Amino acid sequence: MATLSVPLPKDLEEFIESQVRLGKLENKAAVVRRALRLLAEQEAIAAVLKADQEPSVRGDLDKLAKKLG
Repeated sequence: MATLSVPLPKDLEEFIESQVRLGKLENKAAVVRRALRLLAEQEAIAAVLKADQEPSVRGDLDKLAKKLG
C-alpha cells in the first residue's frame, strides 16, 4: 500500500480528527481512504449518468447503414 503526504487545511485536519475521536473510523488513514472511495463512487455515478444522456443507436444496423450510406 502506498503512503502519501498531503498538506491539508486546518478545517479538514480537524474534521479527520473528529471522525477518529467520535469512533466513526479507527484512524486518520481510514478516514482519508473512505473519503477517496466515496469520491471514486461519485465519479463513477456521474460517468454513468453522463453516458445515459449520450445519444444511442437503436434498430437494425443494416438498415441504419443503408440510410447513412
